[in-house]
This record gives sequence, structure tokens and C-alpha cells, in this order.
Amino acid sequence: MKRIALVIVAALCAALLGAVPAQAEERTCRGTIGAVTVDNLRVPSNATCTLKGTRVKGTIKVERNATLYATSVRVVGNVQAENHKHVSLKSSTVGGSVQLKQGKTATITSNRVTGDVQSFTNRGKQTISSNRINGNLQCKSNVPAPTGSGNIVQGNKEDQCRRL
Repeated sequence: MKRIALVIVAALCAALLGAVPAQAEERTCRGTIGAVTVDNLRVPSNATCTLKGTRVKGTIKVERNATLYATSVRVVGNVQAENHKHVSLKSSTVGGSVQLKQGKTATITSNRVTGDVQSFTNRGKQTISSNRINGNLQCKSNVPAPTGSGNIVQGNKEDQCRRL
């Protein structure tokens, strides 16, 4: 009888522990990361991160006054930058959206983006060129207005980006 009770308790514990969702790890980037796979990636305030051929299974977050240089990167989630210094995203694939908010400069060139590309309230040169965007290309309240050309957009080109 004790043996059956122990087996039941062990099975319940295993079921409960198995039910706890696994949490994705966040990697902080200062410097350069090459062709490796990471879960989520964060570029902390005032840091510079260079990604070359990196695969990100989650989201890239670029924090206050931080700089991201990403070339030939595969991102399953989003690229989110708020109050950033500079974001350069080239020849990459983003499964979610690219969001640039209240930052300074950005260059978004020759990427494939499943979601939207959004540039809102930035104060610096934004260049958005030769991207293939399945969602919308949305730009609003940027000074100066974003420039670029050759974007193929399945959704809408809106506001300051309607001619890009």
C-alpha cells in the first residue's frame, strides 16, 4: 500500500512540475554575436550590439540610447527599439514586426518582415528601403520624415511612409 501511495505522489509531482511553462532565457548583448541561436536578446541602455548571422528564437529589444547593427539575422519574434540611438537591420528575416519608437536614427534595408514596420516619433534620419513587408509600413510624427524606396508592402503604406 505504501508503495502505491509513493508512486501516486511521484506521478503527481512529475505532472505538476511538467506543467510549469519553460521560460525563455534573455541574453544581454554588448559587443558582437555571430552565427549562434539565442532565445530573447536585449541591447541594454548605452550599449552597442553587432549581430552577424545570429538566430533569435524570440524578440530583440533595443533600450535607451543603445545601438543595434544586425546583418543576416533571423528573428522569430519582433525587433523593438524605444529611445534607441541607432538601429541598422539589413538582409534579415523578422517573423513579427519591426518597431522603432521615440528614438534617433535607423536604417532598415533589404529585409523580409512578416508583420508591420513601424516608425513613430523618432528624431533622426530613418531610411527604409528595399524591404518585403507582409503587413503594413507605418510612419508617423518623425522629424525628419523617413526616406527610402523599393519597399514591397502587402498591407498599407501609411502617413509619412505612403510613398516609400
